[in-house]
Amino acid sequence: MLTLWANQYPEVTLWLTKLQIKEESALALYNFCQWANKTPTELLALKAQDYSVNPPPNIVEKLLDEFCASTAFTNVQKCRRSVAVKSFFRHNYRALEHAAGIVTYEKVKDYNALNKEGLRKLWTYALNPRDKALITFVNSTAIAKETLTNLKWSHLEDNWESVELPCINIESELLKGHGRGKYKGVRQTTFLTPEAKRDLLNYKEWLERPQKLGRKLTPDDYMWLQTCKPYRPISYDTFALLIYTLSRNAGVPFSWHDSRRWVNTALEQIGISTNWARKIRGRKVKSEEAPYSQPAIEQLRAKFREAVPLLEFTTESTGLEERIARQEFLTELNRKDAAGEALTPQDEQNIKRFNIRRAFMRKDVSKPECADGEHCGEAFKQINEAALLDALQEGWQVVHNLQNGQVIVKRD
Repeated sequence: MLTLWANQYPEVTLWLTKLQIKEESALALYNFCQWANKTPTELLALKAQDYSVNPPPNIVEKLLDEFCASTAFTNVQKCRRSVAVKSFFRHNYRALEHAAGIVTYEKVKDYNALNKEGLRKLWTYALNPRDKALITFVNSTAIAKETLTNLKWSHLEDNWESVELPCINIESELLKGHGRGKYKGVRQTTFLTPEAKRDLLNYKEWLERPQKLGRKLTPDDYMWLQTCKPYRPISYDTFALLIYTLSRNAGVPFSWHDSRRWVNTALEQIGISTNWARKIRGRKVKSEEAPYSQPAIEQLRAKFREAVPLLEFTTESTGLEERIARQEFLTELNRKDAAGEALTPQDEQNIKRFNIRRAFMRKDVSKPECADGEHCGEAFKQINEAALLDALQEGWQVVHNLQNGQVIVKRD
């Protein structure tokens, strides 16, 4: 019905060809036309009157103001419809005044509380390799839903299958703003975690099977396809329905935009610069003319590697890897301190990452300072390897391995 209505008006069909989000935008314009009891052609004619009268009557702007003030839509729905209506007029060269149809609203619903257990459950409930790959993919790359609809295999770097952290480089036309105006030149340079790469390889192999596509995927193929013939690219609206259904079935509140917050939180925790974080999320980077050279990408990849333990979630972790990394770094710090070596900027970042106290850096961490550790403010104990896992889960840290197979652990 909506398609039949839109096809009656060349102005509407021309406008929709310029948009990626077509159905939702068409519905928004339809709602406004029904309320105003005007066709899109009649509304454009009303706006044309403004160009022959001084001062202009701004009839359409006043209609849009009244629509936003009086209709029963929520504020969010009013805002989306106002944006769509103004887009329709702008693309037909009858732009409305900026002040028309402005809707302000306060966020009343908290952001979804993300954690590894919830994301792992969401991933587990995915019914096919495509959906599993999508969950790890977006929570690694922070690629937005609109961009996902147009992503192709060519956006992955060459020979990505053999790269530890494959790079995905996306041109500005597929990002917010579509490369126009202030968004000109914006690119997104992001990466796959090892688990996201694993799932993407599984999905690719699954698609290429004889009972599916029955051929090798090419760089010009769209990445995210429907799971049955004719294997069309997933549309924007289908992406929305897909994650809504999966989230409901798993009982885990989640939206595609949540994945961008997941990635950004991990980047903040490793102390990445604001500009670098914006590159990964595909936002405009200031004060840089050519931030996407190959050396810059390698630097960005090296920094992204630090965030991998925070981003991955498909397997349960005891935190052992992070604790081992902290202990190894602390040992290296003490070696540098004893040798009188200066700390590097990377050392300073790791000090913040592992929350290491400066005073403790000058201690010999290979053994406790006293027999029971109680009077020096830190607790030590000697355990066998069988009890090590439980101790690590309780917050103990390994400080020394004994020759008899036992270890000394400490807790601040």
